[in-house]
Amino acid sequence: MENVILIVHLLLALALIGVVLLQRSEGGGLGMGGGGGGGAMTGRSAATALGKMTWILAVAFIGTSITLTILAAANSNNASVLDRLTDQPVPPPVESNEQLPPASDLLPPAATDQPALPPRAD
Repeated sequence: MENVILIVHLLLALALIGVVLLQRSEGGGLGMGGGGGGGAMTGRSAATALGKMTWILAVAFIGTSITLTILAAANSNNASVLDRLTDQPVPPPVESNEQLPPASDLLPPAATDQPALPPRAD
């Protein structure tokens, strides 16, 4: 059931993206776009078929989003991720048979009066 709703949700998302990209960009939604040469601006523009389809897809997308949220909440247990981590016992460290090299081998050589690099030949 949840997989079917998820597939429908993804198809709605793709359809919504497609319908929005097909619409003509007028800038009217932000109040920037164009009216003609001094004609009276009406408060409401005529709804196009793409505009209506956008609203229908948006409402369906929000509906599937809410449905998926309700299903996920119903299927979840009420334990926190941190609670699940602290309930598990910590495994003991694995001991290795290999010997580490002495610390003196890991340290750089002691500083001397000699320069680190040979002098440049100019």
